[in-house]
Amino acid sequence: QVELVESGGRLVQAGESLRLACAINGPGATNYNVAWFRQPPGSERGFVAGIRSLARSTHYDDSMRGRCTISRDNDLTTIYLQIRDLKPEDTGVYYCSASPAPFLMAAQRVESWGQGTRVTVLS
Repeated sequence: QVELVESGGRLVQAGESLRLACAINGPGATNYNVAWFRQPPGSERGFVAGIRSLARSTHYDDSMRGRCTISRDNDLTTIYLQIRDLKPEDTGVYYCSASPAPFLMAAQRVESWGQGTRVTVLS
């Protein structure tokens, strides 16, 4: 099973940008599809953005499309989520996930989760 470690979460002001990072390692790590999920306070975890391993195609939740970019470095072991124009409703714990192909966006298909990184956006 792969391990994921998130970083980059912090307290920011509305309108600022933030880049989160997820390091993935373990057997076959580069073969997994990786996605970011967000869990706002008192709410369920929801899909934000994902990137497939080999094709590197990207997918975004409609609420985040245009404000965030997901990318994967050349050796496929670090996945970034850049969020622009942060809003208070972006507040939550951001989790990195690894899913075996063809899965990407379904939480119930995730094989490994990171421990999360907290983002707080002040208005």
